[in-house]
Amino acid sequence: MRITVFGATGGVGQEIVGQALAAGHEVTAVVRDPDRLPGPLEGAGPHGVVRLDDEAAVRAAVAGRDAVLSGLGSRGRKANGVAERLTRRIVSAMEAEGARRLLVVSAVPVGPEPADDPLVDRFMRRAIGAVLAELYADLARMEAMLADSATDWTTVRPPRLTNGPRTGVYRKVVGGTPRGSRTVSRADVAHAMLALIDDPAAVKQGVGIAY
Repeated sequence: MRITVFGATGGVGQEIVGQALAAGHEVTAVVRDPDRLPGPLEGAGPHGVVRLDDEAAVRAAVAGRDAVLSGLGSRGRKANGVAERLTRRIVSAMEAEGARRLLVVSAVPVGPEPADDPLVDRFMRRAIGAVLAELYADLARMEAMLADSATDWTTVRPPRLTNGPRTGVYRKVVGGTPRGSRTVSRADVAHAMLALIDDPAAVKQGVGIAY
């Protein structure tokens, strides 16, 4: 499979690249700063590493790909519209090239709250939502923009991310949120995104994942 990964220097992005290469996929990495890559991409596709600010190279990187995956997002509490702005750049390139399949990282608070969520989880969600309100608002705008796009998008919505190992064992709810969502590793977010590429039920849906 030919895959392009945006945000390949981030925690989730690095995991997507590593797992995709290990599975034998052809990978092109799109990054804001190539110097942040941990090392050379052994087995990368013909485009190798592409800078996000090179519009022509980005279009070439998404053209003819089986899937585009993005781990782009804010590196801190101040979102500054990063997720919406950069994802819009991806969508524009994909629409111009006729590329369709797109999977991006969002967050659990952007999705629906489970009706049977424990009280403590509801309280934690509201408290965290208040602290990270700007970040989640940016992700919500990103999701709204995707819904209006011509892509076959999927937003993957994890709770608090950890640096734990890939287990392949997590709960997944298409169009909803797992009850009591608290943590999931970046490695398992990457695993879920790669597994969802060929899942027709996930197209044009938000997918909540958690342990």
